[in-house]
Amino acid sequence: MARRKKYEQDNENHERWLISYADFITLLFAFFVVMYAVSVVNIGKYTVLSEALGDAFGGRGAANKSNTMVEVEALPLSAILAHKRAEAAKRDRERLELLARKLDSILKPLVNNGKMRVTQTARGVTLEINASALFDEGDATLTPTAQETLRTVAGLLKDDPHGIEVEGFTDNTPIGNPAFASNWELSAVRATTVVRLFAANGVAEARLAAVGRGANRPIASNDDPVGRARNRRVAVTILSGAGT
Repeated sequence: MARRKKYEQDNENHERWLISYADFITLLFAFFVVMYAVSVVNIGKYTVLSEALGDAFGGRGAANKSNTMVEVEALPLSAILAHKRAEAAKRDRERLELLARKLDSILKPLVNNGKMRVTQTARGVTLEINASALFDEGDATLTPTAQETLRTVAGLLKDDPHGIEVEGFTDNTPIGNPAFASNWELSAVRATTVVRLFAANGVAEARLAAVGRGANRPIASNDDPVGRARNRRVAVTILSGAGT
């Protein structure tokens, strides 16, 4: 009996550790394969990698194999991000185009008589309003009709995510009004008055900015009454690049 036990002990397998070691090496190899694969976006390679890893860790990948081979060209991450930015910019442009059409529609009477103008540029959609449609001469208090019109505009803008910049402009005639020291103050207060009305009618304050331009950036000559009347205006710009 003693000889038999000694014989069994001599034949015991002392290399079981090789199994665990091989598993460890397999896992380490899989890890480095994954690290290499994520450095380049390639849908085809991701599919093959997923199936290979599934085979290595339980055979799940084999069940998902397809007989159809699809080759996908690898694209650098920068190209993919540029494509996504271009798509986002396109969607934003389309949203602003729709907003411009809505503004033009609801303000049609004022647009037709030249009191308002809706334009779209790379900067965004601009609603340009003649000062005479909003304020009495030399004043920064909105008329009742202007308040009603701007409430309608605020109702359209309050659920829109874009930032809004309101700019006040004057002509170059020095102001002779004790309430305002110069055209700077008049233009700034007029812009702020419009911003306050928007905020009071549901437009988030964080989206709003008021800028006084004074007599700078004229759109017509200040040498005649018609040109000066055009230069006295308020511009509401819905800025492009929202959240997109």
